[in-house]
Amino acid sequence: MKTIDASVWIAATGSSTGASALVLALCRHGYAKVVSSRLVLLESERNIREKLGEHALLRFYQEIADLDLDLVETPTSQEIATQSHIIDPKDAHVLAAGLKGKVKVLLPLDRMHFLIPSVLDAGLQFKIMTPGDFLRGFLSSEER
Repeated sequence: MKTIDASVWIAATGSSTGASALVLALCRHGYAKVVSSRLVLLESERNIREKLGEHALLRFYQEIADLDLDLVETPTSQEIATQSHIIDPKDAHVLAAGLKGKVKVLLPLDRMHFLIPSVLDAGLQFKIMTPGDFLRGFLSSEER
């Protein structure tokens, strides 16, 4: 199971050929499971509407409908606050949702906030990698 950040939802709906869209395609075909929280979905929806428009928003809704999405219970304010000590507070809800959903992998595109020592060295129960890194690992494991 993996959780994806709003940036991945946005990228996937903006381009059907990028790594983010390919990750969602793998999930649709049962190779991985997407876990998300309402906060991440709402953030994604708002940004897609503002930045990409109605057509991309419809693709976003279709992606949600096509995936066997696990919706994790919204993290509490205390769970979010705990994570804000290691990551920018605006992204703390993503880490809290990953922990609450007991995911194995968190996929963000935002390297500046997620792929930093304070987060990577925090002893989280999941790996953090970009969609491209996830795909490279997936492909190399399939070749064995």
